[in-house]
Amino acid sequence: MKKFFGDFKKFITKGNVLDLAVAVIIGGAFGKIIGSLVKDVLMPVISLLVGEQGFDNYKYVISAADPIAGTAENAIYYGLFIQNVIDFLIIALVVFLIVRIFSKMSELAQAKLHAAELAQKAAEEQAKAEAEAKKVKDPTVEELLSDIKKILEKQLKS
Repeated sequence: MKKFFGDFKKFITKGNVLDLAVAVIIGGAFGKIIGSLVKDVLMPVISLLVGEQGFDNYKYVISAADPIAGTAENAIYYGLFIQNVIDFLIIALVVFLIVRIFSKMSELAQAKLHAAELAQKAAEEQAKAEAEAKKVKDPTVEELLSDIKKILEKQLKS
């Protein structure tokens, strides 16, 4: 039992669980924003095309309500289904656009980072090349011996 609670504590304190909790909370708030966009902004415009009540009144009545008998209306509300499909499509479109915008922004940031890395690498290589060019070359043993030989040959000729 102790091991079970230890494993559970490890699971709960992992970063993934916390990230998921934050994502669910943000997603819920985002859902309310998108729902308001659909209901309060877009549907009034769409209702101009389909009628003043929108899709809410689209239904197929199977049996009408009878207040005397105390029975409620039995109907298939296909207008609500259409409304939910439209809500889904608009939400999917908005999420797609947001993901696409963030993806493009991420690509731009990666490109800038890559360009900065390349520029830094080029600057380092140029500095290294300049340092190599400025560096005084020490003569090799062969070059020293060759110079001594030339000096000795000159002395012998004179």
